Amino acid sequence: MSALKVAKTHDTVELTLQLLGELFSGHSERFGVRLWDGTIWPDDRPKRATLVLNHPGALRATLLPGTEVALGEAYLYNDIDIEGDFLAVFEWANELARYTSNWKNKLSIVRDLMRLPNQMNPHVSRRGPAKLSGKRHSLERDRQAVAYHYNVSNDFFALFLGKRMVYTCAYFRSPEDSLDLAQEQKLEHICRKLRLKPGQRLLDIGCGWGGLVLYAAEKYGVDATGVTLSKPQVELANQRIASSGLGERCRVQLRDYREVDETYDVLVSIGMFEQVGEDQLPVYFQHANHILRPGGVFLNHGIARRVNEPTWDPQAFSDAYVFPDGELSPISHTLRVAEESGFEVRDVESLRDHYIQTLTRWVGNLENRHADALVCVDEPTYRVWRAYMSASEFGFRSGRLNLYQSLLFKPAGPGPSGLPLTREDWYRP
Repeated sequence: MSALKVAKTHDTVELTLQLLGELFSGHSERFGVRLWDGTIWPDDRPKRATLVLNHPGALRATLLPGTEVALGEAYLYNDIDIEGDFLAVFEWANELARYTSNWKNKLSIVRDLMRLPNQMNPHVSRRGPAKLSGKRHSLERDRQAVAYHYNVSNDFFALFLGKRMVYTCAYFRSPEDSLDLAQEQKLEHICRKLRLKPGQRLLDIGCGWGGLVLYAAEKYGVDATGVTLSKPQVELANQRIASSGLGERCRVQLRDYREVDETYDVLVSIGMFEQVGEDQLPVYFQHANHILRPGGVFLNHGIARRVNEPTWDPQAFSDAYVFPDGELSPISHTLRVAEESGFEVRDVESLRDHYIQTLTRWVGNLENRHADALVCVDEPTYRVWRAYMSASEFGFRSGRLNLYQSLLFKPAGPGPSGLPLTREDWYRP
């Protein structure tokens, strides 16, 4: 290497270390950085997490664009890597956002970042960012959005979800509960809230791989139908139904909830609500009210944002690589629209702490099965799920996100509802 190149390399290392001292101020005890040449910042003591800069332009590629998507893509395409506890990254990102909210600080950082090499790894992936067409939340565009997220590989999801393939928050009676036990407890908790009875007709809106319809048909003797927009989910769900011998009492169909016009005794929606869209909530609740018999109940289970958190952001990493067109609404807004659509709110339960437990287990399962995951998907796709589930866990830990189960009732007329006076039957052994 020529003396000039050595000097330039030295200058780049020194500039990077200078930037790290500015950007990671206050985090050096728990967060470390390893440069492309092996240099360690701030020291070689064990850290909770290590940010790996894989080439001299890595810090510039990650931070200079100033967008969540660019930061995520730097990780997906290996400009940077994260070793150790992924949650530490989001703690640092929060501090960085506060630091750069000061324009003087921001301009200083941008000036220094521009002095680093303009270098990034090629964005090569089998999947790439979502490219949807058509009107947002139209039936056709919603099909594209669901296909983008769920049609990755059934085998991939099976690596981290557990034996029932339930892709929603579990229900923990104890932090020591296994994921499989907690998911079964969640299905039981929902069935008890719905107070299912043999022979009732149940519709699961956005049923995934059929976990609830199978459980409700087997344990409670209902006639259960599930609808989803993912063809691989339909295929696997119906294979599981056939194997269980429950084909006469449950089924999963490739349909949008807006295409359902039959009447049901009970409705449930678990983790599909986030894809509806805030401006489509009246359509969602009005249609649910239309297909539910008078006196029936509807359990709506979905993630909510804090009321003072920003609404949908088309520049968010999640919109580009995870759930395109996904939107979160505050629970106060959701319940208001439900009431305006004719429902009576009977019960609301927060499961925020349960989702922390669930995501911790999902991320651990995925990281432990990294090699198996690469049989199903490529490295950038594996990293999408590792990053987004870790970010979600941080969101629930910080309180920015919450998870609510809302039990809604469709009155048959004036007078008492006819529902039990207490919740005791939900928790009775």
